[in-house]
Amino acid sequence: MGNLERYSRQILFEGIGETGQGKLLKSRVAVVGAGALGTVISNHLVRSGVGYIRLIDRDLVELSNLQRQTLYDEEDARLNLPKAVAAQKRLNKINSTVTVDAVIADLNLDNAEDLLTGMDVIVDGTDNFMTRFLINDVAVKHRIPWVHGAAVSSRGMFTVFKPGHTPCYRCLYPNVPQGSGETCDTVGVLSPLTDIIGSYQAVETLKLLVGYETTPNLEQIDIWDHAAMQMNISKGKNPNCPACVNRQFDYLNRSSELQEIYSTLCGRNTVQVSPRNRRTIDLKLTAERLKKSGKVAGNQFLLRFSLEENITIVVFQDARVLIHGTNDLVKAKTLYSKYIGN
Repeated sequence: MGNLERYSRQILFEGIGETGQGKLLKSRVAVVGAGALGTVISNHLVRSGVGYIRLIDRDLVELSNLQRQTLYDEEDARLNLPKAVAAQKRLNKINSTVTVDAVIADLNLDNAEDLLTGMDVIVDGTDNFMTRFLINDVAVKHRIPWVHGAAVSSRGMFTVFKPGHTPCYRCLYPNVPQGSGETCDTVGVLSPLTDIIGSYQAVETLKLLVGYETTPNLEQIDIWDHAAMQMNISKGKNPNCPACVNRQFDYLNRSSELQEIYSTLCGRNTVQVSPRNRRTIDLKLTAERLKKSGKVAGNQFLLRFSLEENITIVVFQDARVLIHGTNDLVKAKTLYSKYIGN
């Protein structure tokens, strides 16, 4: 196992020991997202000696990331480095014996199985429901445990899904929740919160890798109001779950009505986002939320949300969205996730 001195304090911990450390060194983990949660998670896993980490992210480092995304600095933002690359450079300096595989990509139905299968654990460092449903489909289909986490404002949650042993994500959320669509870019987020949730996710990942029992709960905390709640989900399996019971993987199926369609509009420098499963958006509530991030105007039929860099997002009542100012599908997907959410 080579020189274990760097892990000596971890080996002294009874839950891991030398046997557990040996398992960690041979483990393979995919971290989806290299933002606030993903940087905390990958930092801990690299320092803990997880042998191979695949870090998947589609975005670039921006100055506004530095408040909470702990692997990056001002130079990374000035150079507009891809987050996966900037994180890899920093992680390699922390532990050169660990393989960090930086993947600059948008996780989608075309690449998800290639990128996530063969992993011992998948860890959720994302910020949107659609990607989590996609992770869940791959995890259930290939029986890979995964650790979910989410953080926005002062509130966070995490839990563990083990196919064949626990309910799956879609047991808890049969469909994309029709909520307020809060994201870090619309209501903010506290840096200590992402540290806490990401650290818990890292701990649960280590437990999975060494064979220790993970939490049976959906753990929820609010660090501003000092509130916490544990919801035991071990009995929450949906007997009619499309994913883990009926083996219906809608988020890996291009023709599913649950997919969102991103398409460029010819000659208009615009991307249209059209959910197949149409729904009604509360335009007044959405306008109040978006006013915190940019200029909002509109009427009873639509909203126009103006950002810097000549980007305008038009939101229709039926959830269709036009993103003016780009024909880059990946950039459009990032903007949609940031400001519109699910």
